[in-house]
Amino acid sequence: MNKNKAAVFFSEEENARIRSAVEKAEANTSGEIVAMVVDHSNSYREAEILGAVLTAAFFGFLVEIAIQFGFFWVSAAGWDSGAGLDAERVLYGVSLWTYIPLVLILFFPIRLLFRKYERLKLPFVSRKRIDEAVRERSVRAFFEKGLYRTKDETGILIFLSLLEHKVWILADRGINSKIPHEQWTGLAQELSLGMREQRACAALCSVIGSCGEALASHFPRKSDDTNEL
Repeated sequence: MNKNKAAVFFSEEENARIRSAVEKAEANTSGEIVAMVVDHSNSYREAEILGAVLTAAFFGFLVEIAIQFGFFWVSAAGWDSGAGLDAERVLYGVSLWTYIPLVLILFFPIRLLFRKYERLKLPFVSRKRIDEAVRERSVRAFFEKGLYRTKDETGILIFLSLLEHKVWILADRGINSKIPHEQWTGLAQELSLGMREQRACAALCSVIGSCGEALASHFPRKSDDTNEL
């Protein structure tokens, strides 16, 4: 995956639409809304290593089979007189002395391949591990963006993690005390659907608008409100 994919995921025009949607959503509420896109929520190094080991072992096995068949052919053609080496001993020797070094040699370039193309890691990561990684990264982003500092605890983070195709919406305590968690889950599902249908910008703007409406009904804008971020 391109390491800068998140930076160019939305075009300049789409970014302008998203900023406009945020401004419009915040116009009638004291709440603060932030949308954030990241390439991935975790490097998943354990999956990188596991995937590289298993892939190297698989391809090493294929090469080993090819070598073994090659030696067997030589044995059948030239050693069946009994004057040469025993075929079983040759096969055993090839397996013992070439397979493990071959796997080690293949491991390093294959690991670099997994590191460059991160999507290759996903088959080696459990759904639970992915969910935990995205949740932890979104919570960290919530604090990095300073959403916890709003006076009435009315910050919302809309978090998109591209590698995992996951969306999380985090609301601060002041919001969660008045708006049920299920409402944010529904909006996250709506945005996820939009991502799958290749209409990410439109879906994100719609969800931002829905967040603004929910906030406005419980946290209307005050005369002394300022942008707290």
